[in-house]
Amino acid sequence: MFTGIVEEIGRVESIKKGPKSLAITIRGKKIFSDLKIGDSVAVNGVCLTATSIGNGVFTADVMSESIKMTTFTNLKVHQPVNLERAMLANGRFGGHIVAGHVDGTGRIINCEQTDNAIIFTIEAPKSVMDYVIYKGSITIDGISLTIMRRTDSSFSVSIIPHTLSETILGSAHIGTEVNLETDIAGRYIRHFMNLGSKPTEEKPKKSMQSLLVENGFI
Repeated sequence: MFTGIVEEIGRVESIKKGPKSLAITIRGKKIFSDLKIGDSVAVNGVCLTATSIGNGVFTADVMSESIKMTTFTNLKVHQPVNLERAMLANGRFGGHIVAGHVDGTGRIINCEQTDNAIIFTIEAPKSVMDYVIYKGSITIDGISLTIMRRTDSSFSVSIIPHTLSETILGSAHIGTEVNLETDIAGRYIRHFMNLGSKPTEEKPKKSMQSLLVENGFI
């Protein structure tokens, strides 16, 4: 579990391609203060497991599903990446609950300077937009951000100078593809609302209130 507060920008050292997988080696600094083999690291918002560590680099395996759902299809050696270690139970929760399970990719279609911030507008597929709500949270390349407006096919976020300087969004431009993870709470709620709604079942649909009570949310 992560918070979407990027700790540092790392760099891809090497990529070893398998038939349907990747083994990537990433260089960093700050995250190595306590990183151990088996620990989780969010790389551009993708939860990966460190399988080897040494000399300021760690290696992680990327399975076919992760490649298919993320921008890792176009990952390149020397490419900068956002890095965040899994959150500590006694740490500050600065962003929002981030699983590191990317829902899909989006594409920046507009960048607009507004006073001290830049507003990015990102085009996203319906499978992602269904969970995008005004003032809700979203993760872009592992960065926790707040949605300031939305349409049927896109949404906008405002990026402050600190975020631009501390993440790879500082070098993003129109056409850049990004990893997107929507708020996990919305996915669970929608799943519970759809329980029992298959055509083969004749059970009446339950109200959201009863589903939340039944599943221990309230």
